[in-house]
Amino acid sequence: MQKPAESAAPEDAPGAVPEAVPDWLPALLAGDRAALARAITAVENETADARLVLQAIRGRLGHALVVGFTGAPGAGKSTLVSAYVGELRQRSQSVGVVAVDPSSPLTGGAILGDRIRMSQHAADPGVFIRSLASRGHLGGLSRTAARVIDVFDASGRDVVVVETVGTGQSEVEIAEIADVRVVVNAPGLGDDVQAIKAGILEIADVLVVNKSDLPLAERSARQLAAMTAQRGSAPVPVLQTSATTGKGIAELADAIAAIGRRKRPDPRARTRRLLQNLVLDRLRRGLTDLPAGELDTLADAVLTGRLDIEAASHQIIDLLLSRLPKQT
Repeated sequence: MQKPAESAAPEDAPGAVPEAVPDWLPALLAGDRAALARAITAVENETADARLVLQAIRGRLGHALVVGFTGAPGAGKSTLVSAYVGELRQRSQSVGVVAVDPSSPLTGGAILGDRIRMSQHAADPGVFIRSLASRGHLGGLSRTAARVIDVFDASGRDVVVVETVGTGQSEVEIAEIADVRVVVNAPGLGDDVQAIKAGILEIADVLVVNKSDLPLAERSARQLAAMTAQRGSAPVPVLQTSATTGKGIAELADAIAAIGRRKRPDPRARTRRLLQNLVLDRLRRGLTDLPAGELDTLADAVLTGRLDIEAASHQIIDLLLSRLPKQT
């Protein structure tokens, strides 16, 4: 449920809105949908207003439960997320959805497949769905996803659902920004479980076998339960769902809520990921801008044995740091 508008706070109070900011920012903190849309656009596109938005929401984070849905493409994540959102709305909880889509090869924008599959919620004022383009970012998340989650959080949404593009062993960023992680699987995993168990299965708080009306669902659920029992940690619930029939959706929502009550929402993890991404992006841009001649000189030194590759990499880092603009 959306929070009522709050009175203006002193400028030095947590979450206070600075004076020289767009007039729609107070509306964002009151949960206004139009202001929410503008704020998300600002932080996603890193416009001039983005920094002001992030300043305005400081001190307003930690209310929303962030639930991440990940898993291999074809497991039915989007349909399952839509069913889960419907269950949350029946429980009178407001929801923000961050659906990270593959990027269009022509425009770089999100293909919007997830928004199409969740179109049944389009007219619901308690649901706000935003598709973000992955823009080639590895890890299953958009580079700005953590910021968008924070904006949803500050606007008063009860639950923020994040759906990743699709995952592999190294694509486990969702573990760092979600309070509860749901890994979605399709029936008939067989030996594929062994191929992925060293990756995304280890981050799961809840394991789901979706499309449970298909053959082999029971067997897949038993395989997953056996695998989680070998981890030596707390047992992970393994649920069977059918997003099209509604089977198991209420049980999934109950399991997520129970884990959420045990795990305090942690906006610090999202901020940590944001800081890491900003540093890496600046270093990447700096590396791209380095004159080719400087890199060739270091490459020649490595090839001739005058410099080992570790020392050369440290010299490149020193070059990048020396070229970074100084903050005033």
